[in-house]
Amino acid sequence: MVEKVVTSTDAFEASLATLPAGERYVLRLYVTGMTPRSTEAFTSIKKICEEHLHGQYDLEVIDIYQHPALAKDEQIIAVPTLVKQLPSPLRKLIGNLADVDRVLFGLDLRSKA
Repeated sequence: MVEKVVTSTDAFEASLATLPAGERYVLRLYVTGMTPRSTEAFTSIKKICEEHLHGQYDLEVIDIYQHPALAKDEQIIAVPTLVKQLPSPLRKLIGNLADVDRVLFGLDLRSKA
């Protein structure tokens, strides 16, 4: 008997297939200027979105130095912070977003197992 090995790519494609047509991820990345951590977070999330969401996302980058009221309204206490607004539930991921598995899990694109 041959067992099929389920890879992370298989799991991702299965989760993508469950997205209703036209549904988009709405993401906000809160950063502090062009610091190395902010730049790394932006680069990481952009790469993850391009590889795993295939154009089904809107990413807004907000510099809290330029827009402190937005950070206050969203209750951002650390940066960089990624906020997944849609699809529900709302999620916040803090850090440089370099751990791809953690980010995919946080975005509900991969199960913990």
